[in-house]
Amino acid sequence: MAFASESPPPVTLPASGPGDDRQALTVLYDGACPLCRREISVYRGLRPLSPDTQVCFADVSKVGSPLPFGTTRDDLLARFHVKSPDGRLLSGAQAFLALWSALPGWRWLARLGRLPGMAWTMEQVYCLFLRYRPQLQRLARRFDQPGAHAPTTGNLREK
Repeated sequence: MAFASESPPPVTLPASGPGDDRQALTVLYDGACPLCRREISVYRGLRPLSPDTQVCFADVSKVGSPLPFGTTRDDLLARFHVKSPDGRLLSGAQAFLALWSALPGWRWLARLGRLPGMAWTMEQVYCLFLRYRPQLQRLARRFDQPGAHAPTTGNLREK
């Protein structure tokens, strides 16, 4: 367990492959969480709406995985985060809205979240979910099977 005074070394998450000039949206997720793995597997099966956008996935639960500068693993595991193409680190409802706006089938929810007061409401619901996340994780682990969290599609590469 890391102490508050320890900080991760400044590293950069990969944004795109060599010769790939598409903008990258990097989803930082808890691969040790059965709920998160299931949700991420849904997103991985989708191609971004814009050919200029690449969606990358980074499992921050793995010790030694690169973390955005100024963050801690505990902070990233406590909430959902997305690193936007411009380098901003979004959290909670704002992170979901950024991801959903890039994916087919989810853009309608992102548009709904952009209505006045909706992002705030979504954040409150997300915070309520976070209170019950440990209990829901325990329940979900009962249904986990070895290898069940492996991605079923190869449309997007994990970065």
